[in-house]
Amino acid sequence: MLIFENMKLAFASIRANKMRSFLTMLGMIIGISSVIAIVSLGDTMRSIVADEYKNVGLGLAYLYINAPDDTYGDNSYFTLEEAQTVQEAMGDDLAYVGFNQTERKDMRVGRKTSTVYYNGLAKNPTAMKQLNIIHGRMLEDRDIEEKKPYIILQKETAEQFFGTSNAVGKTVEVQLGEDWEEYLVIGVYENQDSALMKALQGGSMETAYLPESCMTTEDGYYWSLYVVTADGVNMDQMKARLTSYLARLKNLSQENIIMSTATEEMSMIDSMLGSLSAVVGAIAAISLLVGGIGIMNIMLVSVTERTREIGIRKALGARTRDILIQFLIEAAMISAAGGAIGTALGISAVSLGGMAFGISAVVKPQVVFVAVAFSAMVGLGFGLYPARKAAKADPVIALRYE
Repeated sequence: MLIFENMKLAFASIRANKMRSFLTMLGMIIGISSVIAIVSLGDTMRSIVADEYKNVGLGLAYLYINAPDDTYGDNSYFTLEEAQTVQEAMGDDLAYVGFNQTERKDMRVGRKTSTVYYNGLAKNPTAMKQLNIIHGRMLEDRDIEEKKPYIILQKETAEQFFGTSNAVGKTVEVQLGEDWEEYLVIGVYENQDSALMKALQGGSMETAYLPESCMTTEDGYYWSLYVVTADGVNMDQMKARLTSYLARLKNLSQENIIMSTATEEMSMIDSMLGSLSAVVGAIAAISLLVGGIGIMNIMLVSVTERTREIGIRKALGARTRDILIQFLIEAAMISAAGGAIGTALGISAVSLGGMAFGISAVVKPQVVFVAVAFSAMVGLGFGLYPARKAAKADPVIALRYE
């Protein structure tokens, strides 16, 4: 009962000084909302990155040669024959081997011209890229082996050139080299990448897919080799096998063969985002200390203003502990109210930001719990000194206070 009575007194004191109490809460509101928003933003980014890597495929990896002594020659690049040799040596453990050839060139139909990205796909193309085909079909191994002049357009590209998304059977002119060549549209796909992935891939730039064999030559040299492991293949073991095999093939040390996997990149980015989120969250938490100082300041003012009240309560039999609890509860209520409002604002900011960008916001309950618990400790910690000062007040002196 005594606690409820103290809560009523604290609430009455807060209501009597609404503006002052709100300004005191403001530090806690800003601190809590900042911590929750920043940490949740970091968790959301980590979730998005993890999802994107899962969509791309955690079995994806690329290899390149770090030339010894910075000397670049024939053994610093890969050839088409070497890619085929790698596929044969690794057998069914590799679902895909290619060069991931990409060109940013013009495409035209009649008088209409537009710049698009051309991506080449090697045999077993669906292992490298899963396209959401809405018209026509995907490239097949036979198309790639026979170097068929086939192309798959993005829905927006088809609509731009033909006024309809169903452009299957129509032809476009492609300029990969000096000459324009005709390519038959065999499929149209819809880009379902997230806003983040679209930004990383060049924003609104549209992409078309064609056989990589149309973009490579027998005597060409290629900087990197892209592979996708088959399901169930251990990536670490495959990395050791591939780098060892290519080192022997190129007559180099195994340390000169660099292999970067999607799993490693995801772990590195996740670790970096986690650390960045923790550091920025810790900096934002400093504002909680500022809020705590504000609570201490206002409680000291409140103790001074209510000195006579304290004297009367002590004269009527209130113990030192009762006065201490009264002012601690008042500090805790101010802190809790600021924490509650800050939590609501932080979660709302993250959720609204997620809705605006079309992504699922991640707000972990443990983050909210830790932030609110920390704010409560700050409120109690900074409210302790004013409460002790009030509790130790001499009732005789307090009653004489004007």
